[in-house]
Amino acid sequence: MSKFEKKVIIRNIREDDIDKIIELSKLSFPKMDPWKRSQLMSHIEVFPEGQFCVEVEGEIIGSCSSLIINFEEYDDQHTWDEITDEGYITNHDPEGYNLYGIEVAVHPEYRRMKIGRRLYEARKDLARRLNLKSIIIGGRIPNYNKHADKLTPREYVEEVTLHNIFDPVLTFQIMNGFTLKRVNKNYLDDDKASMKYATLMEWNNVDFQPRSKRVFKTSFPVRICAIQYMMKKIDSFEEFAQQCEYYADVGASYQSDFVVFPEIFTTQLLSFIEEKSPSQAIRKLTEFTEDYINLFTELAIKYNVNIIGGSHFVEEEGKIFNIAYLFRRDGTIEKQYKIHITPNERKFWGIHGGDKVEVFDTDCGKIAIQICYDIEFPELGRIATEKGANIIFTPFCTDDRQGYLRVRYCSQARAVENQVYTMITGTVGNLTHVENMDIQYAQSGIFTPSDFTFPRDGIEGECAPNIETVVIGDVDLEILRRHRKNGNVTQWRDRRKDLYKINYDC
Repeated sequence: MSKFEKKVIIRNIREDDIDKIIELSKLSFPKMDPWKRSQLMSHIEVFPEGQFCVEVEGEIIGSCSSLIINFEEYDDQHTWDEITDEGYITNHDPEGYNLYGIEVAVHPEYRRMKIGRRLYEARKDLARRLNLKSIIIGGRIPNYNKHADKLTPREYVEEVTLHNIFDPVLTFQIMNGFTLKRVNKNYLDDDKASMKYATLMEWNNVDFQPRSKRVFKTSFPVRICAIQYMMKKIDSFEEFAQQCEYYADVGASYQSDFVVFPEIFTTQLLSFIEEKSPSQAIRKLTEFTEDYINLFTELAIKYNVNIIGGSHFVEEEGKIFNIAYLFRRDGTIEKQYKIHITPNERKFWGIHGGDKVEVFDTDCGKIAIQICYDIEFPELGRIATEKGANIIFTPFCTDDRQGYLRVRYCSQARAVENQVYTMITGTVGNLTHVENMDIQYAQSGIFTPSDFTFPRDGIEGECAPNIETVVIGDVDLEILRRHRKNGNVTQWRDRRKDLYKINYDC
């Protein structure tokens, strides 16, 4: 009998499904714009568990996409672009109450086989599993154009609700337990069949259990401590560890959520290594990698603070990389490779570049780390923000004021253009016995977007230049979220994706 079986699989969408889903959207909605690859990639990166497909014998015959929101925060007459961030769902809110369905597509040859019902049930199961209050959808009314000369949208919807008129979408939604909330106009520009109207429908999760901790936030402060670290001669790793613990203690004593050290500040260890060749000295420095990781893991746990351990040169498969580590206070570790290597790093040390922009989950939201030179490439800031980062940390190391200003100006630009918080922290002092690390220049700072909500100059705090010290400042993620929606300017939302986009393959 097995040769007659056809196994129907409902699963989450994977990256290798994207081309098939784009073709499915073309077949399902031939007169509408299909999904873009960048949009579907964003769905998988932002909310993978909310994206489903139906597969039969290796062919994808149905798909649906969704995100989580707090529906009360959106205008009653919202559009599809507003509710989905133009299809990229970067406004997905894991703490929201409502699952919002943004598309269901079924292959024309497989309709009337309850494929759509299977996808709707998958959404309902997800809503129950995540304890969400309801599922909301903006439904098309594709047969309205046939009745528009006689009926208003409201009258048409009433007739469909009374089963006097059949609409393939609205009738299906009613049969699946959704109730009508309102009719929205200008919902989807390319939906000519519905004449741009949509029905706002809701399915209520009767198993929803209110949680006392899920309340509307008035504030979500995150405290950052940036270490402006003095590079000076030391005689042992133990002396280095003592200085690092001192600063971890300082950050923790001010109840910081993040303590951030500068780029390659571990080159201070070279002051007691007898090796004159820069390239060979760096290879000897990599021998301290395990000691470095053990030290900062213990400090993060001991002082209950997330530590970005600057960056350190690491040897992997015979190549040297410049890597920034995130040491979470729960003992877990992540890492970000420096992607763009400066001519100096390449010439003196033979450093290789990484190839992936990481965004890390923390107990203070999503963050990104962009090491020194990387902050000078605006594409990386865009990618990190699309992946959900609210703060971009930049450990840096520069030897003169011009180099420092490149890092500073670009970090402030990333804060404005992406509506995120950024911070920079660098090394100061001199290492007179270390080739290619002899002088340092820095003025560390914490930066914000530029609007009335934030400090006048877009600077939350900054150190005096070229002294050993710290800067501590609070950034508020709730204020940032509101600013992205209702600021005097909304650069992130107003990008012209119809004219330009970033293709990112890693």
